[in-house]
Amino acid sequence: MTGNENLDLILITVITIWSTLLKGIALWRAANLKQRNWFIVMLVVNTIEILELIYLFRFATKRLTVKEVKSWTSKLRKH
Repeated sequence: MTGNENLDLILITVITIWSTLLKGIALWRAANLKQRNWFIVMLVVNTIEILELIYLFRFATKRLTVKEVKSWTSKLRKH
């Protein structure tokens, strides 16, 4: 592997982790807020996480707190 291939692999890995984490948080929030339509659309439609960001910062009626994010990520680490 050349240096560029290593960089590409690292970049793809970072993007994949970011994408999965953001999608998981958005789906979790939609489920907790009983927003079924948002949940289904975010699950089915791939928008490179743009839709998830819009949902989290504009349409989630209850703001996401740092405590909730830490709780959610700690649960992920345990599995």
